[in-house]
Amino acid sequence: MMSNSAPTASALTTPGLRKNGKQWHPQKCAFRPTSGQTSYEKRTAGRKAMTAMKAKEKEMKDEKENERQSRIQAIKDKRAAKEEKERYEKMAEKMHAKRVERLKRREKRNKLLKS
Repeated sequence: MMSNSAPTASALTTPGLRKNGKQWHPQKCAFRPTSGQTSYEKRTAGRKAMTAMKAKEKEMKDEKENERQSRIQAIKDKRAAKEEKERYEKMAEKMHAKRVERLKRREKRNKLLKS
């Protein structure tokens, strides 16, 4: 009795050796010029999927760039605050503390008026 799991001879079709002896060449098959064509619905569905993917990629890139810019801005703000603090400390060495405080308040008011 033969088991069903064993492949039959017709299922395993091996081409065998070529007549001309050039086994390294690829096997030739029938020329069907319309075989590579896809339907209009498939093409439009593919384009929709591609545009959705591109939009998602762009969104992710923008999000990443915004995070990067926010980190850069935080570093710049921290540096500016540090420089301003050092400047006030230098002024405090030369001037009276109350005068330095007055100048700070005046500069903050000027900054608020400018922006």
